Order: sequence, then C-alpha cells, then structure tokens
Amino acid sequence: MSITVRFFASLREQVGHERMEVPATGLRTVQDVWQASAAHDADARVLAAVNARHAALETEIKDGDEVAFFPPVTGG
Repeated sequence: MSITVRFFASLREQVGHERMEVPATGLRTVQDVWQASAAHDADARVLAAVNARHAALETEIKDGDEVAFFPPVTGG
C-alpha cells in the first residue's frame, strides 16, 4: 500500500524528483508524507493538496491518496 507524492516547481528541484511512491504504513498526515518523501520538515509556507483538494499539513491521509506539494505563491 502506498501514497503517490508529487512535487511542483522549485520543490521538485529541491527534493530532486517530480513524483514518487512512499509506503503508507505509519503515515497519518500530510506532514508525515512530507517527512517521508522530502527528508526534512516542511516550511510552514509549503502548500499541499490531497487528491487535488487543498490540504493543511495536519490533514489525515489514507492508503492510495495522492499528495502534492507546491512552493508558496507570490505576486504583486
């Protein structure tokens, strides 16, 4: 059982890959997925989505979910 993880824009470059699968065992939240896939704590500004819906780092996940991470959006 696994979680599909996707990284976009500068996060893809920071972690070194666009997509990966991580074992779902022991993962409960989006933050857990980040730590398992990016190997460091998420910056509070990192944006996340679970199954294409905006999600907080505390959002619970389940086997088979797709979790996507995006860098903060800026503009003017």
